[in-house]
Amino acid sequence: MRLSVSEAAKRAGVSVRTLHYYDEIGLLKPSETTQAGYRFYDDMAMASLQQILFYRELDVPLEQIGRILNAPDHDRTEALQKHRTLLLMKRRRLDDMLRLVDETIGGIAMYDERPKPTQADWEAVKEQYAQEAAERWGNTEAFLESREKHAKYTPGQEAQINAEMEEIFQAFGRCNHPEGPEGQALVKRWQAHITQHHYDCTDGILACLGQMYANDPRFQENLEKYGPGTARKMSDAIAKFVQKAL
Repeated sequence: MRLSVSEAAKRAGVSVRTLHYYDEIGLLKPSETTQAGYRFYDDMAMASLQQILFYRELDVPLEQIGRILNAPDHDRTEALQKHRTLLLMKRRRLDDMLRLVDETIGGIAMYDERPKPTQADWEAVKEQYAQEAAERWGNTEAFLESREKHAKYTPGQEAQINAEMEEIFQAFGRCNHPEGPEGQALVKRWQAHITQHHYDCTDGILACLGQMYANDPRFQENLEKYGPGTARKMSDAIAKFVQKAL
């Protein structure tokens, strides 16, 4: 198999810009790059891409994924099998949601008595795989600190932390000048939020987050619900903030 960058992106369900970014940071190099600069991906490269997408489902940072894939004991087949399990669960949940919408639209009060995967089921499987990844490869200070803090939070505390996060995202969505005083104040607030509730968010980590907000489709999709261009606003605001700190 020899796929162009656009063909590879379409097959994997990501953007071309995402593949370019993965190439730039050394996470996924094309199997071939022509003298004219065209990128091509073979079977092995596409398998690596699927593994990257699996770990992104677990919210593993890109830098950490690179170390995982390069680990001597990394099992490629096992990772792909687990990715398939996660995707199947997501598909079942989406099917259930679609069925409920159809029933509501049609005014049909019909309920399937079969057990359905709930959000708790999904989170349990996701947590299981995340824990396994953490035990085998996730020994970074930030990763361990975040997991230690979250283990101590009560449901009420988690809800409060999430509400504060939502408030910050909404403020970014309304911000018209991300590189101005308003945007810079929001970045400072966001960095403090991460440090207080998750892990020590250094300027270096913050800079990486800013790049992911702009270049990772998953972040873009989640942040855009707070207003058009929210992901780009956060990325630009963080870039300015970090630049001033240097």
